[in-house]
Amino acid sequence: MKQIIFLFLFFPMMIWSQSNFDKAEKLFKDGKYEQAQPVFEALLKTDSSNLRIIECLGDIAGSRKSWEEAIGYYEKLKDLKPTEANYFYKYGGATGMRALEVNKFRALGMIDEIKSSFEKALQLDPGHIDARWALVELYIQLPRIVGGSEGKAIRYSNELLKLSPIDGYMSRGRIEEYFKRYKSAELQYKKAIAAGNSVESYQMLADLYKNKMNEPERAKVILEEFKKKNQAIK
Repeated sequence: MKQIIFLFLFFPMMIWSQSNFDKAEKLFKDGKYEQAQPVFEALLKTDSSNLRIIECLGDIAGSRKSWEEAIGYYEKLKDLKPTEANYFYKYGGATGMRALEVNKFRALGMIDEIKSSFEKALQLDPGHIDARWALVELYIQLPRIVGGSEGKAIRYSNELLKLSPIDGYMSRGRIEEYFKRYKSAELQYKKAIAAGNSVESYQMLADLYKNKMNEPERAKVILEEFKKKNQAIK
């Protein structure tokens, strides 16, 4: 009898929780983060281990560039489910963004944590595309004295090429562009376009023409080419 009374009292709370979760989830998917946040926060008070709620709150914090807050949520996700690659990837990404905001001395102390988080994501999910992209960026942007390495960046780019030719060519183009080898970057971006006509590959090539090679007209031409191909597919 006591169990029946308990279920009778608890059932309305379950319905309230589910309906509010659905509401928050819809707001989140619609990009209405400010409205979704307080609903998720209220839900978290009654369901403190709900992975989806925590992840959404971390993503919302990241959208506001509140990196310390995002790190806290993603760290909790890692602790609750240490087998999920994406949690380590997001934690590493938020930590990396935070490192850009702090002084150089403190940022240096964060490098190993950032790197190991992305590497852990790859260990858990060998096919993780975004973690490899993050490591490409990390190794080209870090000064050599603290671990930067073009060779390591190229290694991850080559791994991307095997998993996804478009990402492989784009990431190699990104490396070439970073080191100001613009003609070589142009070639890689064109290979990416030939491999799959992704909007990102067109945008990267257009950006290269406009901002690095000082050829804004070529940038316009390449974007127009993408629009025409996209319309033809539709």
